Amino acid sequence: MPVLTAQAAPTTQSARPLYKDAAAPVESRVDDLLARMTLDEKIAQITTVWEGKVAIFDDKLQLDPGKLAAKFPNGLGHFARPSDAKGAVSPRVAPGRTPRQTVALVNALQKWATTQTRLGIPILFHEEGLHGYAAVGATSFPQAIAMASSFDPAMLRQVNQVIGREIRSRGVSLVLSPVVDIARDPRWGRIEETFGEDPYLAGEMGVAAVEGLQGAGRARVLGPGKVFATLKHLTGHGQPESGTNIGPAPYSERELRENFFPPFEQVVKRTGIEAVMASYNEIDGVPSHANRWLLHDVLRGEWGFKGAVVSDYSAIDQLMSIHHIAPDLEGAAIRALDAGVDSDLPDGISYVTLGKLVREGKVSEAKVDQAVRRMLELKFRAGLFENPYADAAASEKITNNAEARALALTAARRSITLLKNDGMLPLKPEGSIAVIGPSAAVARLGGYYGQPPHSVSILEGIKAKVGKRANIVFAQGVKITEDDDWWADKVVKSDPAENRRLIAQAVEAARGVDRIVLTLGDTEQSSREGWANNHLGDRPSLDLVGEQQELFDALKALGKPITVVLINGRPASTVKISEQANAMLEGWYLGEQGGNAVADVLFGDVNPGGKLPVTVPRSAGQLPMFYNAKPSARRGYLFDTTDPLYPFGFGLSYTTFDLSAPQLAASSIGTGGQTSVSVVVRNSGAREGDEVVQLYIRDKVSSVTRPIKELKGFERVTLKPGESRTVRFAITPESLQMWNDEMKRVVEPGEFEIMTGNSSAALQSATLTVTP
Repeated sequence: MPVLTAQAAPTTQSARPLYKDAAAPVESRVDDLLARMTLDEKIAQITTVWEGKVAIFDDKLQLDPGKLAAKFPNGLGHFARPSDAKGAVSPRVAPGRTPRQTVALVNALQKWATTQTRLGIPILFHEEGLHGYAAVGATSFPQAIAMASSFDPAMLRQVNQVIGREIRSRGVSLVLSPVVDIARDPRWGRIEETFGEDPYLAGEMGVAAVEGLQGAGRARVLGPGKVFATLKHLTGHGQPESGTNIGPAPYSERELRENFFPPFEQVVKRTGIEAVMASYNEIDGVPSHANRWLLHDVLRGEWGFKGAVVSDYSAIDQLMSIHHIAPDLEGAAIRALDAGVDSDLPDGISYVTLGKLVREGKVSEAKVDQAVRRMLELKFRAGLFENPYADAAASEKITNNAEARALALTAARRSITLLKNDGMLPLKPEGSIAVIGPSAAVARLGGYYGQPPHSVSILEGIKAKVGKRANIVFAQGVKITEDDDWWADKVVKSDPAENRRLIAQAVEAARGVDRIVLTLGDTEQSSREGWANNHLGDRPSLDLVGEQQELFDALKALGKPITVVLINGRPASTVKISEQANAMLEGWYLGEQGGNAVADVLFGDVNPGGKLPVTVPRSAGQLPMFYNAKPSARRGYLFDTTDPLYPFGFGLSYTTFDLSAPQLAASSIGTGGQTSVSVVVRNSGAREGDEVVQLYIRDKVSSVTRPIKELKGFERVTLKPGESRTVRFAITPESLQMWNDEMKRVVEPGEFEIMTGNSSAALQSATLTVTP
């Protein structure tokens, strides 16, 4: 029997189609439009173009209407990253489009789609916006792991409001952010893209990011200046086997539910999230893009997700090419569609086969309709059928404006973490200071970076700060990699002989100075997303790359006070440096205003208040290492310790704080009851500063093993000298619940240790009794 396809519904000039009626319910508009679409028009809506975009451009990379109509006779559903010039190419090779150029392309494509195609369906555009719009002229904020160090969801919400409005101003309605994977292997190059190792912190920061991008509440309609967020990457992505990107996640259902699922569940249940991206990896032998239990039963069934599931780039194709659970692209398309993936990114080469598969009776057209429905809903809820166009002048006005730059500076200041200080900091802006290191004179932005109009290096920030009050000497010291282009496939470590010449020059430059500020860490190449066999980014060691340790040793031998500033994408094993440096700051990647922020902290205009969102191991041999371990873990090693170099939640200040023992409002509650715990925090030092009060809970005796502690609350407070504040945390059934031996989520009666403090390793406790 031949497969029937939808045919265009008859219309008259006087009859306005329901799908064009803005007052009609979205569901009715989708029903009406679907009934009018041919099968080929439907397939166009669930496929994308990115690298293939060059086929519709002229030799000046401008849109060619004739090529466009010939290439996409059934319309164009989804267009990836209109701000780049020609797809997966470094901006150094093909510079991206300015705000005005991007708007011109978007508007031209939308005009064609809405006026020259049969049904006038607008195009959905998406962009990257992990820590700023990854485009020419946009504001660059600190990398995600740095903003997680702020322990400040309110600030992250503001940052994402700016990211959202800069992206929306160019006519784009969907952003591939945030990443809420918990990251529990620092060998993995993508750890910088995450909010760290803890499910609760990742969930709170993820909720804040989505609210900033889309708006607060669960409304599924975009307001002005808002974009739909895409929750990434469901799931298991952040602790890959061997620490290598897309490696298997061989974890049990319990491990998934206790650690990997919670951040995603929190965002889905508390926000109006409209898109979720599946992860590259397999879980228990089933790749996420073919995992119906994950994408249908859990995401849609248990959590109630109503939006669209989009593929990670080429992940559907990889069901064939990497995972080998499909013999060809057609088989990959069948598996992914059946699992619940609605759109094939970035170039749709698997889903483009679905039309043929439907006609052959191998795929139900109803399944295609379901995916098309979800992608059309995104367009209706974004208001694209009413106004698909952008305003170039308005985009130029708000992009990287004074407000955005000020927020980038605030975010960088609040993200810096003080790891050590023997009294050297704050520095006095006098005498002579050597500023040395591979990240001293360059502003490193981190992966998925944008191209801000101006970025500030640490050297520039220090010079601007001290003016003529101090003599600033600079030397590079070493190079880490020969290049720092995140996009380039080949990565070459710098020549050791050349680095030793640079070290000698740095020693001579620093010989006569009073103090040294030394920058160490990574480039965007030495730790990054490894997205292909020829584009690697993970490393088996946590040691600093190249001759950076030699540089520190040579400078230390001068007998000068040294402050080390880490600029990096992942935790580094700096045991000797941590022991011998006079002071140490963790900056991660701090965005376009990073140099000013570091200078503010070094010279005391800003008191650092960041905390580590990850545990910093002493070596790769300790991995996996995270604070919320099980009781049987880490009995001990011969000849070394199981203690981390720095614990989760750790961070110092230029002032001191006293925290009281936790006080429970009620020491006993029922399994369905709740209480609160309060902590008095007092600034006992001589200057204003920030402290992050943290709440951890442990189930003392349980039916299945439970972690030794779990973060269940935090609050960052600012206090003047002598000022006190009482911080209260609610303890609810959600705070105490667990997955029992029957895989049911329950609160078990018994005693719970309620712990509060300013890091996971500095806690005081009280006992809460939970009765049946």
